[in-house]
Amino acid sequence: MENHRILIVEDDEAIAGAVSRIIESWGLTPRCVRDFRDVLREFTGFDPHLVLMDITLPFFNGYHWCSEIRKISAVPIIFVSSASENMNIVMAVDMGGDDFIAKPFDPSVLMAKIRAVLRRTYDLGDRVPVIERGGAVLNLNDETVTHDGQKVQLTRNEFRILQTLMESRGKVVSRETLMTRLWEYDLYIEENTLTVNMTRLRKKLSGIGLTDFITTRVGSGYVVL
Repeated sequence: MENHRILIVEDDEAIAGAVSRIIESWGLTPRCVRDFRDVLREFTGFDPHLVLMDITLPFFNGYHWCSEIRKISAVPIIFVSSASENMNIVMAVDMGGDDFIAKPFDPSVLMAKIRAVLRRTYDLGDRVPVIERGGAVLNLNDETVTHDGQKVQLTRNEFRILQTLMESRGKVVSRETLMTRLWEYDLYIEENTLTVNMTRLRKKLSGIGLTDFITTRVGSGYVVL
């Protein structure tokens, strides 16, 4: 695995140091955030391949910084928090998080999840680089959609939903199938999570002229024609 850069957003210095050493022992390059007033500046300066994000932080919480990062980047974000109630997990996913690890965690589990997310994100293997349907081009490398010269960046969940629908062109895909697709990536998924992501996805598609690109089949699911 390439020497990927990992940004650690954790205000407990002992935990941040321990996580940093674990990551370094696997040949990756960690950096711990120092200025919790401006995590975004440290993010852009380091340009990481993955972010480990605590929820409870000084000044602004992890949800805020995840939202700020998502405005400029689709880099994978793993939330690491002792606040592991279901609502926090749902919030983390809805904000654009890719996974959730509860404290206290086993170092081997932490690294297994980090390596799995890096592998899914950057080791594309023999995947086809784009999918084209009805004038829409989904780029599998950078998770963008282009239509009539306009491009929009998707979050990881939006991308997985749209990829599943475009790969099944003309066939109705049930909500259960879409949620199962997201479950494959160890995310906590509930009905509302899928609804929120579908609404955001449709809004983004409409913004580049793809209004009604995804059709709802009441009682059955969704279809891209």
